[in-house]
Amino acid sequence: MSKKEWKNPKVNLSSAIIGGAFTLILGLFVGLNWTNISPYIGFGRTSEKAKDWSALNEVYDALVANFDGDIDDKNIIEWAKQGIAAGVEDPWTVYMPADTASDFKDSLSGKVGAGIGVSIRRVDDYVRVMRTLPDNPAREAGVLAGDIIYKIDDEPVYNLDSDEIVSKLRGEAGTKVKLTVVRGEDEKSFDLIREEINNVSADVSYDGDTAYILTTRFDKDTGTLVEKFAKEFESKGIKKVILDLRDNGGGYTSAAVDLLSLWLDGEKAFEQKSKIASDNTVLYTSRGKAILKNMKTIVLVNGGTASASEITAGALKDYHKATLVGETTYGKGVVQSMLSLSGNSILKVTSAHWYTPDGQNIGDSGIEPDKKVERTYDDINSNKDPQLEAAKKL
Repeated sequence: MSKKEWKNPKVNLSSAIIGGAFTLILGLFVGLNWTNISPYIGFGRTSEKAKDWSALNEVYDALVANFDGDIDDKNIIEWAKQGIAAGVEDPWTVYMPADTASDFKDSLSGKVGAGIGVSIRRVDDYVRVMRTLPDNPAREAGVLAGDIIYKIDDEPVYNLDSDEIVSKLRGEAGTKVKLTVVRGEDEKSFDLIREEINNVSADVSYDGDTAYILTTRFDKDTGTLVEKFAKEFESKGIKKVILDLRDNGGGYTSAAVDLLSLWLDGEKAFEQKSKIASDNTVLYTSRGKAILKNMKTIVLVNGGTASASEITAGALKDYHKATLVGETTYGKGVVQSMLSLSGNSILKVTSAHWYTPDGQNIGDSGIEPDKKVERTYDDINSNKDPQLEAAKKL
């Protein structure tokens, strides 16, 4: 497979998000819409008949007979597994060997280790910095939103996927990494030292009678954290909540249901439809926990709002429980399962498509905000947030 050639990109923040998954690198975070971690054996459909793999054997035999070098059979098998997953031509279905699988599992619980403190996602064929985090190496060195990640330790990485770039940016705290970015027409290099990152999935701050809740992912504790915040709102005199789902690439769908249960009392959160299941699956919110059901709520969204974040935004919009402010969401309308395979590897596979309570699958279109407000790279780098300011005025 030939590698993509470098081309000079011209794009701004409002450009369409073309492909790949949003990746939050605080060390590591890849946004996924995982429903479970289940054993491979007995899951879903099984092969009706043995497949003829003779064509692969033919390639292997020809390689052995003609390759002028050493052949690592184990390495070839691992690449073949990745190729099988890639063969379904679904951008979300991926085979991950043990080391990558371990990183993915850790990311969902916030175990991001050490990194440089940037949030990235793929925009117009390249992985770009979406924001830098305060008090972290990237911001302190001068990395900016909009920068294209071009090289890591002088090795070109512009043609790699987000998760591959993640693994190269992660490392032991105190170790050095050289990051080269493209900014406009210029290359800029930064010598950085990785630091441990504190990465809670949700946090809250207050501005008068407004509570601002920032969520960075949907892990198993996200709903519990936000519920804890919500229980304090009455005593603090809170009259409005701003829920920030921008650049939140998702996580566990169960966490989205937990969060929605603070606004929706036993109502439908979303529906799953799949060719491998005999019946559609409707997921409902919990009863008796909707302490925010009458709270004025604004939800901030943008092109990095994906997966479980879109489930949350879509349900709150359908039930008229919130006003959405910002930009069109990513448009990831699939549910994924993470299947445990031999050797501690996993297969992340698209197992269903999900639909909002009103029956919309947003895979091709994303979710449109009720009030469209753009935030540019210049806004981000100058610490301006017109989307948040618009939310405060509602």
